[in-house]
Amino acid sequence: MALIERVIAKGKQVIMLIPEIALTYQTVRRFYERFGDRVSVLHSRLSDGERYDQFVRAKEGQLDVMIGPRSALFTPFPSLGMIMIDEEHEGAYKSETVPRYDAREAAIYRASLCSASVVLGSATPSLESSYRAREGVYGWYRLDSRIGSAALPDVSIVDLRKELQEGNRGIFSRKLVAALDERLRRGEQAMLFLNRRGFSGFVSCRSCGEALRCPHCDVSLSLHTDGYLKCHYCGYETRMPKHCPSCGSPYISGFRAGTQQIEREVKRLFPAARVLRMDYDTTRSKESYETILSAFGRGEADVLVGTQMIVKGHNFPNVTLVGVVAADISLHAPDYRAGERTFALLTQAVGRAGRAEKPGEALIQTYRPEHYSIKAAAKQDYDAFYAQELPYRRLMGYPPVQEMLGIYLSCEEQEVLKQRAEELGAYIRSQNPALQVIGPAEAALSKKNDIYRRVIYIKNERKERLLEARRQLEYKIKKEALWDSVHVQFDYNPQQSY
Repeated sequence: MALIERVIAKGKQVIMLIPEIALTYQTVRRFYERFGDRVSVLHSRLSDGERYDQFVRAKEGQLDVMIGPRSALFTPFPSLGMIMIDEEHEGAYKSETVPRYDAREAAIYRASLCSASVVLGSATPSLESSYRAREGVYGWYRLDSRIGSAALPDVSIVDLRKELQEGNRGIFSRKLVAALDERLRRGEQAMLFLNRRGFSGFVSCRSCGEALRCPHCDVSLSLHTDGYLKCHYCGYETRMPKHCPSCGSPYISGFRAGTQQIEREVKRLFPAARVLRMDYDTTRSKESYETILSAFGRGEADVLVGTQMIVKGHNFPNVTLVGVVAADISLHAPDYRAGERTFALLTQAVGRAGRAEKPGEALIQTYRPEHYSIKAAAKQDYDAFYAQELPYRRLMGYPPVQEMLGIYLSCEEQEVLKQRAEELGAYIRSQNPALQVIGPAEAALSKKNDIYRRVIYIKNERKERLLEARRQLEYKIKKEALWDSVHVQFDYNPQQSY
């Protein structure tokens, strides 16, 4: 805010990007308190007319600060001085629809056009940003203590394998139930977090914690309705086993619990508890985010159950317990970024506890307590995580060490699509032997609205080679009539599975 004040004093304007609509309420309130009514907000729940009105106000110089998710980047300020990107590691800054732009890259380019500054802020920077900072491409400023010198919460990792061995097959560990009971008796609040982002039918063993992974890409395999486990990078597939290949246990399956089940379980265990749930189903209306968060902030509920939207940036002084119900859901997503996303989400979740005078506690339930991303998150140790994650990316040739281009193909005819995808993969290999080509494979969502989908990935340390390959492919597709029925899209360093 001090930086923004200095920019405004020079007669310039600021764009403040945030990753989630759920953060808008608290963020805007803080900015209004400091900068008055020359602050406005944009988000997808506004009508086209409301968005137009805010753009006009910005263009006519009636605003100094625009706050909002990705699309706020295009606010037509006459004299832009700075773009701030909060929680810059978030995948929400990458568009999943055409045009598949990355708001971070677009912000840097827009700032270069008008000599503005860009500030990327995060407690858990993306590997790409951290890598560039360590290479000297970005300036790097570290804040090593909590505001007001508040103590970090006491974090425990709960091994769900032991819970199973000792007869507990429920959603909650005994330690989490005891901690919830204690908070309710003391009149304090708790948050229960279930991360279902990236959930795509992974299969793991409840006895040893191992997930079934692709031997070629080192990402989790996804279970399909035909009984096969498949890799959505290279197309490897194998039959769903009846026993764990690692330990022989029959307790091998996908994770099926959702936020509604967690809410029901809390009410069953603690009938007097007041519970709010915040997920996609409860936040469909324009005002629902603010309504739920305001009610919880006023103390009208004892427990807030939710998905990732409850753990990002919120500040509730009376929350002294955070329970991560199943860390493995994000850890075993079929995505090479699964470890990074798990570390970031757990670090964010743990950070919601004990943000005022009362000490906080966080419990992370997992079948993989020894995994480096979980151990580093429990200690809030970014450097330890980075030191383990970067060598994995280097070994497997994933960003930021190499650049990656996703080629997404879709067609109404399954056989035509399969044939064209194989043809395209062979063409890339013949024309560009220096590129590593993965696939073609079925997309994570292999059929959508009666349209079949396949994917090819290509990797190289030089982005220019990927750009040249894309130009070659676009030329080939444009000149050959065989491609008229196949739709092709390109995505640089994709953040989500297609």
